Amino acid sequence: MNSRFLPILGGTMIVAGTAIGAGMLALPMISAGMWFYWSVGLLLVSWFCMFRSSQAILEVNLHFEPGDSFHTLVRELLGPFWSTLNGLAVAFVLYTLVYAYVSGGGSVVQQSLAPILGSTPPRLLSSLLFALLLTVCVWWSSKMVDRLSVLLMGGMALSFLLSISGMIGHIRLDTLLDAKGGGGRAIFIWGAVSTYLTSFCFHASVPSLVKYLGKEPRTINACLRYGTLIALVCYLSWIVAADGNIPREHFKAVIAAGGNVGDLVAAAGNNLNSVVLRLLEAFSLLAVATSFLGAGLGLFDYMADLCNFDDSRLGRTKTLLITFAPPMLCGLIWPDGFLPAIGWAGLAASIWSVIVPALLLRAGRRRFAAHGYAAPGGALLVPLLLLYGILVAVCHTLFVFKLLPMYQ
Repeated sequence: MNSRFLPILGGTMIVAGTAIGAGMLALPMISAGMWFYWSVGLLLVSWFCMFRSSQAILEVNLHFEPGDSFHTLVRELLGPFWSTLNGLAVAFVLYTLVYAYVSGGGSVVQQSLAPILGSTPPRLLSSLLFALLLTVCVWWSSKMVDRLSVLLMGGMALSFLLSISGMIGHIRLDTLLDAKGGGGRAIFIWGAVSTYLTSFCFHASVPSLVKYLGKEPRTINACLRYGTLIALVCYLSWIVAADGNIPREHFKAVIAAGGNVGDLVAAAGNNLNSVVLRLLEAFSLLAVATSFLGAGLGLFDYMADLCNFDDSRLGRTKTLLITFAPPMLCGLIWPDGFLPAIGWAGLAASIWSVIVPALLLRAGRRRFAAHGYAAPGGALLVPLLLLYGILVAVCHTLFVFKLLPMYQ
């Protein structure tokens, strides 16, 4: 029993830990227009499609050797064009997320330091302080990031449980159901789909699970199921807590102020006692910091490999400049880009986490004979994933050009 339970537990934590991050902080803000019922519906659809997409990657990966990366799968089955496009999409997502976390981290640091200093510190200084401290950790070594991430993840989990428990204790049913405003409108769903997709992105971890656990489809499939369900429950709890404490009308001011994490925490603070508010600030800061380290290390290793920089101090310094200088500069020039950046990441992620897996599954089924595991959905799975991925990409493009409404 223990011999099978422990690998499932470890794999589940990898999936949940990769999926859950600072992106969840954007969910209540991007959902304000459609509000609670439509948010839950979109959350379930996003979870289902992203879960099926990960199962598609698993089916394909089982035809290859453990240790073969997602990049190898794409290159072998789809050729150099899709391999290049997939690589660019992954790099774009990582750069965009690092920028989003510089923006979000500076916002939370500014919000947290204000009561301590007696005045609000400049956003420029807050973002720079947040980014530099974590960037030095990435530059120092991957081992440093590993150890720090464990501490931050533990603190994030504890502060999440305590802050969500406190917020749920302050929920008002009329606020949660928007009794005075009549509830949300379905039209706002389309502007939110890319952000919801980003919240369930962990698909590059599937080949890592195959490498870690071997060709054990039942075990890996259980990890995918339980890990995504943990993320789903966390997101649902967060939306209930946020929508039950912050009236829908108040989100207009949050969005108008830039839609950053600190603005959301400040809005929630109007209805929470000081202890719960401090816990919420701690959770927000730890979530952004953990996500920054995860995305930053992934981008750092990707750029080092791409540019052939060695692992010496000089080589790591070159990699650091290429990796972090552009997103940090953008974070300083455009300090309130957290919410739109998460959406842009969703647009690129729709390519490598939905469209590419659908094409891989189609190519894999054509090239290889059937084996013991097949992703559920049969012949309908490929068109379902393609439809979902293209829908997300089109909706976000229309949203950027203001052809879809934004609640404001």
